Amino acid sequence: MNKREFITLLGGAVVTWPLAARAQQPAMPVVGFLGSASPDRWASRIRAFHEGLSEIGYSEGRNVAVEYRWAEGQNDRLGQLAAELVARQVAVIVAPGSTPAALAAKRATATIPIVFEVASDPVEIGLVGSLARPGGNITGLTSLNEEVQPKRLELLHELVPSASVVGLLVNPRNPALAEPTTKRLDAAARSLRLKMHVLHASGDRDLDAVFATLLQVRAGGLVVGADPFFTSRLEQLATLALRHAVPTVYQFREFTAAGGLMSYGGSLTETFRAAAVYTGRILKGDKPADLPVQQSTKVELFLNLNTAKALGLEVPRTLIARADEVIE
Repeated sequence: MNKREFITLLGGAVVTWPLAARAQQPAMPVVGFLGSASPDRWASRIRAFHEGLSEIGYSEGRNVAVEYRWAEGQNDRLGQLAAELVARQVAVIVAPGSTPAALAAKRATATIPIVFEVASDPVEIGLVGSLARPGGNITGLTSLNEEVQPKRLELLHELVPSASVVGLLVNPRNPALAEPTTKRLDAAARSLRLKMHVLHASGDRDLDAVFATLLQVRAGGLVVGADPFFTSRLEQLATLALRHAVPTVYQFREFTAAGGLMSYGGSLTETFRAAAVYTGRILKGDKPADLPVQQSTKVELFLNLNTAKALGLEVPRTLIARADEVIE
């Protein structure tokens, strides 16, 4: 080998070695995030999710990538968005804060691990076989919603004891939430000797009709059933409730912060953080079938005293004392 050939060979090796080294580096895992609402609506929950990832050693952009898909409150888009994440061949699909999103993810794949966070009974709606042994490719967490639906009605009754007629708003296009919510609230209303009117809405135009009906039946209050569509319309619901002077209670703090009267439900920041920890464990090699479904027991009560004053309501001191946060 002459001198020129040696230099050429050495130069080729210098170029080849870094390329080979880079090729041997493992690709950054990608987490598919299937959101039923919008990123601005879920800003605090996304922060909690990233906190959970950090707890288990993952940071977006450093050692994990996250691809987001947002349905903007339109449940019928979730199937297509889930299919996109499957086609992207993500390492894990996270479907938090939405029963329709969790069901769409399960329909889309039987192999990619799925982590859900729902307020429904995951066994009853067919997500898992059991809480202790979920089996298959799916596991997750449950937050308290259905179990505390009667308590929301009780709190509304405590705040507006003169009301004898109340409304319940559900989305008929989401029977997995609407049907058990109606059943529980109907029983709770009877125990409180209240007459309950079940109202349906699945589009923006329906909401105006709902409040018109509430005025016709002289409802003294409204319980909004948990649903991604309603969550994506929090400001609209709060505005309509105040405009028509209907005391209203919902699940999430964001409703009260937007001008709603009261909210009561499970802590989603806690469950989103826990969902991220499960995601990290799966990325590290744990199998979903071996991770039992976690059940959150934390609930939070939020009150908006400005709205109560505008509605002419006097909030009992005992209720204020029990609140996690009072907005004034």
